[in-house]
Order: sequence, then structure tokens, then C-alpha cells
Amino acid sequence: MDFKRLYFTIFCVNNVAAYLNRNAKEIYHLMQDANIINGYIVPCYDVLHTFSKEYIVEDLVSFMRKKGVLS
Repeated sequence: MDFKRLYFTIFCVNNVAAYLNRNAKEIYHLMQDANIINGYIVPCYDVLHTFSKEYIVEDLVSFMRKKGVLS
């Protein structure tokens, strides 16, 4: 993973954590266990990073719910 993808992944985890009022470490582990980081965020970086922060956060929260890691 290059620096820009790493930075973007950190951005995603931190902003989802803030949106859900949860710990970033917990959100990272939920995303990692559901293969959201390596299966979605990193490979889709080229498209995802063009959207607004609000869209990205809502998209990731929705995806986490579909994966069953959030209720």
C-alpha cells in the first residue's frame, strides 16, 4: 500500500469512528475483520477519494451494516 492509500484509509477509519462516536481502533478492527479495508477502500481508492467526506462516511457505514459488523 502506498502512502496516499494509507493516508486515505486512516482518513476513512477516523471519520467513520467520529460519525459513529466510537473508538478508531474499534472501527479499524471491524473494517479489517469484514475485509472492508483491503477488499473495498484500498482497491477503490481512485474512485472513492473523489467523493465528499460525508458521502464516503455514509457509504462506509452502509457497507459495514450490509456486512453485518454494525447494527
